[in-house]
Amino acid sequence: MSNAKSENRIKRNRIRRQKEIRRHFFMTVMTICLVMVFSISVSGFLSNAQSDEDRTSYKYYKSISIASDDTLWSIAQEYIDEEHYDSIDEYIKEVKKLNHLYNNTITYGEHLIIPYYSDAYIGG
Repeated sequence: MSNAKSENRIKRNRIRRQKEIRRHFFMTVMTICLVMVFSISVSGFLSNAQSDEDRTSYKYYKSISIASDDTLWSIAQEYIDEEHYDSIDEYIKEVKKLNHLYNNTITYGEHLIIPYYSDAYIGG
């Protein structure tokens, strides 16, 4: 009987060691995965933070005098900032709204308020 007890004890110890090895392996793999996810997250956050600091633009308004050959389209082409407007039509709509224009007619010698963007901050 003591031989059978001894064999059972050895078998139980072997099973227990195998379970411990599997548990340690699983914990090691999970730790490595967590470290990788954390590293990727931090590097992504840092790269986004750097790109936001690279360029800050400020919206300003200025008055322009309309020349004889100016149209809303030509003015928009000259002053539009593609990063802030999806199309020239969108820019023209804003110019019309700022100047209370109800159609596309502008007159030589009049003044228009137009929006523009600049990287320079003009504090006041």
